[in-house]
Amino acid sequence: MFYLNSATIFFVKISACLITFNEAEKIAEAVQSLGWADEILVVDSESTDATRAIAESFGARVLIRKWEGFSKQKQYAADHAAHDWIFSLDADERVSDELKTEILRLKNSDENGLADGFRIPRLAFYMNRPIRHGGWYPDWQLRFYNRRKGRWKAVLVHESVQMNESAKVEKLRGDILHYSVENASHHHRMIGTRYAPLAAEQMFVRGKTVSAFKIVTVGLTTFLQNYILKGGFLDGLAGFCIARFAAHHAFLKYLLLWEMQNRKPETTGQISKANRP
Repeated sequence: MFYLNSATIFFVKISACLITFNEAEKIAEAVQSLGWADEILVVDSESTDATRAIAESFGARVLIRKWEGFSKQKQYAADHAAHDWIFSLDADERVSDELKTEILRLKNSDENGLADGFRIPRLAFYMNRPIRHGGWYPDWQLRFYNRRKGRWKAVLVHESVQMNESAKVEKLRGDILHYSVENASHHHRMIGTRYAPLAAEQMFVRGKTVSAFKIVTVGLTTFLQNYILKGGFLDGLAGFCIARFAAHHAFLKYLLLWEMQNRKPETTGQISKANRP
């Protein structure tokens, strides 16, 4: 801090937080893209590969914590960070140069004049090309925030930060670059082992039910929405594949929900325990 006209100006100190599990192939680039942060904190869920060693070699502080779910892991990271301002990144994401420039400008400004949180557009890459249609972009993510004004919502999947009602939230223009899908097999596996089961369990916990008619029709309607109405066809073959996988995800999550609502209570609630980042 320094003094100007008898008023104290507080510069922003930022802790960049990641959660990991066996991310040895991706963690180096993710941590390197956060070199502008005052602290890089990795909460690792007992990886069996070189994730922790690689992260530490690039200057990250690593904490080990048994897997408790996406939201809980990210909240744990925020709670144990050295600074109140949190920038959250996943291991399969990178900070673009444009976003870095924006954050550095905010970092060197007076904290008293800033919003409490910032939504950031996320640009996904699929089949080696950026995807800007089909509902995939701008995919706003609230990833830069003051932890005194917000917390991670207690959900099983698609976790996000929930800000206090009085908090002021603004948008940045630079992208988070997202490299989540490695290939078609990986995409199919993610839907089948993580996203569809977790989405189904989350709907079940919230008391939602599904009809047979919904299961039969949801695949087609989801495909048409993503490929036609949301312009997925503008992304070529990649757009078609994304819409097709979205249809499969919708069908599978509702089918799993139907199974849950028709099975004995003691057999439900077991899905999320097996899922990691």
